[in-house]
Amino acid sequence: MATHTPESRKARGSGADIIQVARRAGVSPATVSRVTNGRSTVARHLAKRVWQAIEELGYTPNPQARALVSGRSRVLGLLISEITNPFFPELMQSFEDVAGEHDFEVMIGSTNYNRERARIFIRRLVQRRVEGVAVMTFRAESHFLDELIAENIPLVTIDVSANAARSLVLEVDYAQGIDEAVQHLARLGHRRIGFASGPMPHLTNLRRKDAFLRSVKQIGLAEQDAPLFVGDHTFEGGTQAALHFLGLDPHPTAIVCSNDMMAVGVLRVMAERGIRVPQEMSVIGFDDIHLAEFVNPPLTTVRMSRQDLARAAYKGLEQLWTENPAGTRGPIRVATSLVVRQSTDSPGA
Repeated sequence: MATHTPESRKARGSGADIIQVARRAGVSPATVSRVTNGRSTVARHLAKRVWQAIEELGYTPNPQARALVSGRSRVLGLLISEITNPFFPELMQSFEDVAGEHDFEVMIGSTNYNRERARIFIRRLVQRRVEGVAVMTFRAESHFLDELIAENIPLVTIDVSANAARSLVLEVDYAQGIDEAVQHLARLGHRRIGFASGPMPHLTNLRRKDAFLRSVKQIGLAEQDAPLFVGDHTFEGGTQAALHFLGLDPHPTAIVCSNDMMAVGVLRVMAERGIRVPQEMSVIGFDDIHLAEFVNPPLTTVRMSRQDLARAAYKGLEQLWTENPAGTRGPIRVATSLVVRQSTDSPGA
C-alpha cells in the first residue's frame, strides 16, 4: 500500500510535477521522461522506482508540454464515417494497437456524414499538432481535409487521393475477394446471383459493383441473371435488398452483399420467410466483421482485414515521415479474400 506523506498529499492537491517524481524516485527528470515515454533504455529497477513514485504522487504526464519540448506530439488522428457499423470500431481498435506499438496516442473522430462535425474534429487535430491522419471513411472526404493539407500534415486515405504533397492512398483490391465469391458460387452451381450494393456514386461502392459485374460476366451469366439492388450499408438496407430479390421471377439462388451488415439483414428476411439458408438461398457478405462468424448460419464473406488496413495506414504515414515529399509514391495495396462458412451451398441442396 502506498504511503501518503505530507509531500505526496501536497503533490496530489497541487498537481505533482516531473521534478517531484524524480526526487521521490532518486533519479533525474530525464530518466522520468524516458520511463513515461516508454523508452526501453532505463534499467528495470529504476523504471519500477519511477512508476512507484508516479503512483504515490499522483503524477500525470502532460502530453502537450511534452510536445512543446520535443517538437513531436506522438499523436495520430483517425477519421471514420460512423461507429454503428461494427467494421469501424474493429478498425479503430486495430489502428490503436498498431499506433500503441510505436508509442503513439490516437485521436478518433466520426464524421457521421456531417460536414460541421468533421470540420470541428479536424480543427482539434490541428490544435493538437498531430503527426499524421488516417482518413478511413471509404468516401471522398477531400473537402474536409483542406486545413490538414494547409498545415502539411501527412495523410493516408482509402481509395481516393487527398491531392496533397504529403499524402498516400490505400488501394483495396475489392476485385480479388469478390471474384473469389462469384467463382465459389459458380462452382456450387448457381446461375442466378444477385448483388446488393451500397449507396452510389461513392467510389468504393462503384468498385465493388464493377468487380461483381466483371466476375459474373467471366462465368457467362447474362445481365438478367445478375440483378442489382442499390441500398444502404445497413441492416435495413439488407432487408430491403432481400425483399427486392425475392420479388423477382425467377429470383436469384444466391445474393452477394456489399457489406456484412446488409448480409445480416438478408439472413433475417430469409428466416422470417421460412427460406432456408443455404439450402434454398446462399448469402455472401463483405468485410468479415466479428459478428459474421456468430450469425445463424455463420456467414460466408469476403475478408477485408482491419489489421491489414491499420498496418497499411501506419506504414503509409511512416513513409510520408521519412521520404522526400517531392518523390513519387504508388498506392499501398490491401488484399481481400473469401472466407467460406455455412451460408453458401449448392442451389436446392
